[in-house]
Amino acid sequence: MPILLSEVLQHSTLAAADPVIRAAAAAAEATQLRWVHSSEVLEIAPLLSGGELLLTGGDALVAASEGRRVEYVRQLAARGVGALAVETGQTLPSLPSSMIGAAEEAGLPLIEFRKVVPFVGIMQAINSMLVSESVAHLRRADEASHAMAVELAHGSSLDQMLAVLAGIVEAGLELSTVSGVTLGSAAAAGGDTVPADRDTAETRGNAAGPDGAATDGTVINIDVPVRGVPSARLAIIVPPHGDVNLARVAGGRCVDILSLALLQRMPPGLKEVAGTALLRAVSSGSQPWRLHQLAPAAGIQASATVVAVVVRSSTSQQLREAMDKVLKKSAQQSASYVDNSELLALAVLPHDREAAARAELVDALRGLPVGTGTVTAVGPLAAGIKNAPWSLAEARCALDLAGNNSFRAPEHAAPPAGGLVVDVEELAVERLAAQHLDHSARQAYVRQQLGPVLEHDERRNSQLLATLATWLDSGCNTAQAARELHVERQSMHHRLQRIFDLCGGDPRGTGRLAALHLATRLAAL
Repeated sequence: MPILLSEVLQHSTLAAADPVIRAAAAAAEATQLRWVHSSEVLEIAPLLSGGELLLTGGDALVAASEGRRVEYVRQLAARGVGALAVETGQTLPSLPSSMIGAAEEAGLPLIEFRKVVPFVGIMQAINSMLVSESVAHLRRADEASHAMAVELAHGSSLDQMLAVLAGIVEAGLELSTVSGVTLGSAAAAGGDTVPADRDTAETRGNAAGPDGAATDGTVINIDVPVRGVPSARLAIIVPPHGDVNLARVAGGRCVDILSLALLQRMPPGLKEVAGTALLRAVSSGSQPWRLHQLAPAAGIQASATVVAVVVRSSTSQQLREAMDKVLKKSAQQSASYVDNSELLALAVLPHDREAAARAELVDALRGLPVGTGTVTAVGPLAAGIKNAPWSLAEARCALDLAGNNSFRAPEHAAPPAGGLVVDVEELAVERLAAQHLDHSARQAYVRQQLGPVLEHDERRNSQLLATLATWLDSGCNTAQAARELHVERQSMHHRLQRIFDLCGGDPRGTGRLAALHLATRLAAL
């Protein structure tokens, strides 16, 4: 019988912590737990396998930036962690709103422990309850693995092999290539199989069925390697009230059998699967040695200058082919990979003209027809594959900034082809501030520099801040700023004079110019 998070929270060892669910309360009701861990390490996600209740005292979160806190939550959710419990108190007075929002969006139950309790006591009590369940799961998983091995020996099809596993875990299955091509599937009794575009480690609730309709359940994705390189993905959709932990354990136990079956049926294109593996390693922030290991197989020299590209869109899978065509023209070598709603790409640029080639890539992406709501970010140049995770992280940071309601994109960043293409080099100030200055510090600086302007806008519903920002971004070119704001030049002069009066005079030729420009950029955050 699966042990639910809602039941565990009522256990005396956790009840003493006065727990309150701050995010994804609906998901918490049906969340099944596999184990309880505690860790103060923010990079813990790759070491987890899914279904855990993770306990943390919040020490590392206090020193982390808002962006790193959000990424921490997203990484745990993508890994399939069951829930995150954070102890608040003197070290961390309350849960950051950014983490609550990220957890709600990802469907990861986020729990606040309002009283201090010994984590070791919780782990001993709850894990002892989970051990017997784990033994039963392993026994059934071994049965599934043995039965699938028999099917493989008899030359059965992938569908027949998957049907054996589906019958034991009572869930729908789909095996697909890394590019999304379905290799085999099996339905649970009276249920559906799984769509091929499920690309996170685990998805909770409202998983789309093959006909596009919503199907309540939990989708678990398990990589299937061939010769050590991820070549396919097994998606398991567990129906409501099904045993998620059994599906996870049995699916993992049967990976070797599926790898052998794939080796017989589809010798992998090493470059394609290595490119996917490389991008996934870059995305997860893997150690440099792993990147150096994967890069040559993907056709990328470890010392090459690379740039990361991230596209967030509801049609990421469909955009991949068009993206690959752009990369083929603009880059010497490239790799792409779809990770749920993100399309990730890595481009190798000519060593003698990296900056120019990067600019050409940005222009090419701005000419790519995409749907409304699609946002693309091009990361900075990275010297060597070891720095590719940094380029990708900076691109994601730019996308997060572009998602801000007050973000003011340059006209050239929103081309007629649709969508928005953000060059991270144009957001260097914003990225620096978002990563190294907390919200209160940014707000205090903006008020200090632009207080009278902000008060004027608030009182009179005017647009002096936007006017000043546009003028400064144009290099103090009044005529150009007037054109961008669609106002007469004389009106622009009147606005500027009013701004100068509020700010203590014309800032041109003074140190105030840089200070005001920085403040207008920070105000957008």
